[in-house]
Amino acid sequence: MPWEEFKQLIVGIGPETPLGRIVQIRAENDTNRLKNFTPEQHRIRNEWRMRKMKKNPRAEADRDAMLMQLKDAFIKMGKKK
Repeated sequence: MPWEEFKQLIVGIGPETPLGRIVQIRAENDTNRLKNFTPEQHRIRNEWRMRKMKKNPRAEADRDAMLMQLKDAFIKMGKKK
């Protein structure tokens, strides 16, 4: 099936369908809503985010840089005592 035809078929899928619910879970960024996610919803969202990160090498580099900054901050906090 051509991509354009597939897109036309799924345009009308509402949030009450299984696919619609998964799309909503993957796209959610509201921290208040994320706090109320079930473990299964977190799993779905995290798997999607990891998949996207693997496709984008820059995202992985950004993540690694952020982790190094956090590591350095914790080391500095430990030295202040």
